[in-house]
Amino acid sequence: MHTVQLLTDVPPQTLPARSMMAFTLASHIILVPLGVALPLITLVMHGHGLRRDDPTALLLARRWSAVMAVQFAIGVVTGTVLSFEFGLLWPGMMGRWGDVFGIGFGVEAWAFFLEAVLIAVYLYGWRRLPARTHFLLGLPLPFVALLGAFGILAANAWMNTPRGFTLDSLGDPVDVKIWKALFTPMFGPQYWHFVVAMFLTAGYVVAGVYAVGLLRGRRDRYHRLGFTVPFTLSAVLSPVQFVLGDSIARQVFHKQPVKFAAMEIVWRTDTHQPEYLYGRLREDGTVSGGIRIPQLDSVLAGFHADTRVTGLTSVPASDRPTATQATIAHWAFDTMVGIGSLLVLLALWYAATWLPRRRMPASPWFLRCAAVAGVASVVAVECGWVATEVGRQPWIVYQNMRVAEAVTATRSTGLWVTFGLVVVVYVFVFGSFLAVLLKMRTRWRRADEEGGPRRPEETPEHAPETDTPDTGMPETDMPYGPRSTGSRP
Repeated sequence: MHTVQLLTDVPPQTLPARSMMAFTLASHIILVPLGVALPLITLVMHGHGLRRDDPTALLLARRWSAVMAVQFAIGVVTGTVLSFEFGLLWPGMMGRWGDVFGIGFGVEAWAFFLEAVLIAVYLYGWRRLPARTHFLLGLPLPFVALLGAFGILAANAWMNTPRGFTLDSLGDPVDVKIWKALFTPMFGPQYWHFVVAMFLTAGYVVAGVYAVGLLRGRRDRYHRLGFTVPFTLSAVLSPVQFVLGDSIARQVFHKQPVKFAAMEIVWRTDTHQPEYLYGRLREDGTVSGGIRIPQLDSVLAGFHADTRVTGLTSVPASDRPTATQATIAHWAFDTMVGIGSLLVLLALWYAATWLPRRRMPASPWFLRCAAVAGVASVVAVECGWVATEVGRQPWIVYQNMRVAEAVTATRSTGLWVTFGLVVVVYVFVFGSFLAVLLKMRTRWRRADEEGGPRRPEETPEHAPETDTPDTGMPETDMPYGPRSTGSRP
């Protein structure tokens, strides 16, 4: 009866508002790894090409920079939609708490602006700036990308552990302390866990493209180098991310014990808590299905079976996730951890061959796993956000404001119609993104089949030197880095 009462207290606008927000966030986050990490991966390849005078590396860097620009343009669109949704779907939260945590969104906006300028300069400079100048102008790009991640993670970490304010007699925040609002207890663990996840995911996604090419018989240096550089970065970061993931789970255990209980489907507070791999939590607290490992949850939480783990029943039913929400958070968390564990094994496989022989594993099964690793990493990122957001329910600002208090008063019918329109627009946007990438791939492959670009000294005397606009990604001469200082503009 109490559960039925709780459901009737939820405004009808909540489901469409949450569904729309979840869809747009899940769509946007597909682009985030490339937005955060591709600038660094590109510059690593660019620097390698300049240092070794390697035209293949410069070719890869230039092509990746084109992908980076297209991805950034799409990311701005989807990110802007999200920023509007915060105000339109959750006016209760923004109206009361915007002055406290809104600084994070301001930082992200400035980072977007700076990144747009730097990407434009970087693309423009390929044929028009001296080599060293062009490369140095690109170096701020990774730091600006990290600044954008700083802004959004500061806002989300504040929602998980709100700090930096006091409440007046009406319950409104006053005496805001910006630094405390930015650097909340969960900010550090969330930020580094997220950033490493973005670099790891982007590396596996980029490497996966070339792994498919290698599987199809394209064993040239272009594909080997395109695979090796990003995959090596991700392989190094995979065990690091595993340690960071364990650290943030421990922070959730201390700072958000009810969320931890949801992620681990712990019903009653006790020691010697078992660990469930998957399984479904029922309304009466029992768990059906899954694999039960005795005492492991307490050991993972506090390194000892006597560790007391807080259960969901430690707070009233109105202040905790429902059994269904806890199961969703639990499945998402287990999937994320499972994928992370498999990626560590893949990294060890790579290291076992690369370190002694300086060459990648020859097994086709390794390349198949590497090709799948990019998609698996994106799934892990999605699951991480599901565990974070669903596990915090029913709070939109943890222990300060419920989702039902923050939702818009717009009629649910209107929200469902808007949601449908958003889905249609996003299908068009992502379809266009894919079409552009496929067109670029076709153009580049045709150029490679025709013998590829040539160095200036290899160009026939009767062939005029061209300066086609960068939007077409010209590939009529080499090197695929900036011209030397002595070259004409």
